[in-house]
Order: sequence, then structure tokens, then C-alpha cells
Amino acid sequence: MAKLNPMAAALLIAAMPLIASCAPAGSGEPGAAALTPKQAERLDRQLAGKIPGEPIRCLPNYRSSDTIRVSDNILLYRSGNSLVYRNDLKGSCPGLARDSDIMVVQQFGSSTCEGDFFHLVDRSSGIRGPTCVFGGFVPYRKPAGDKG
Repeated sequence: MAKLNPMAAALLIAAMPLIASCAPAGSGEPGAAALTPKQAERLDRQLAGKIPGEPIRCLPNYRSSDTIRVSDNILLYRSGNSLVYRNDLKGSCPGLARDSDIMVVQQFGSSTCEGDFFHLVDRSSGIRGPTCVFGGFVPYRKPAGDKG
């Protein structure tokens, strides 16, 4: 068996978390590779029985009644029982999944659009956190005639 020099061994050990994060966990949906089992279950539960449609660039404010933080990369916007919009952020938004910070959206007009920014603000200290960028909004609808 070949022996690794100490420097190569240290690099390999340091890279293991990065390599492991490439393995899918939970849902087979795009962007689901970094989800914890609890996050994957939450995403699967919210999208169960719904079929994805064509992404839209902007989501009018009146179309969303509830924001669900799935992970640091995925937001869901609920619009009634049969329609959910999924937003895969353009990059990670560290701390978003904690659901304790306030989301402050920099919005232009009456819609939130792909490429718009938001940042997180610590609820207790008021300190501004990371700036994050919305991706496209993918509608997930229950098929016609599905009453469940």
C-alpha cells in the first residue's frame, strides 16, 4: 500500500467535508445536495403532490402569503394550498435556515425578482448579516382535479 506524505494526508483530511457535501442527501431536487435530513423532509412535505412549472422571473407580492425557509439556499413562497413557489438562491445565504434573523428585501416595485437582493438582520442586536440574491421562482402546482 502506498504511503501519503504528511502534507498530502493533511490536504486530504481537510478536503473530506467538501467531498462529502457533494453527495446528495434527501430530495433528488436541484439544490438539495446540501440539505440535512430534516430540511429535505420539510422540502418534500411542502412540494408533495405538486408538479414544477416553468420558472418566472418575478413574484408579485400578492401571490405569496407565507415564506418558508428550507435551507441557506432554498426559500418557498406559499400561495394558498395548491401553489408553492420555490426559489433557489444564487449562492448560499449563511444563517437563513436558522429562521431567527429578519429578512430585509430590497425591492423595486410591487414584485420580488430574480437578481434582487435581501439581507439578514439579527433580531436582538440589529446587526446586519449577509447580503443574499434571489434566483428564479419555480411554481409547483397540484395537478388539475387533485383535491388533496
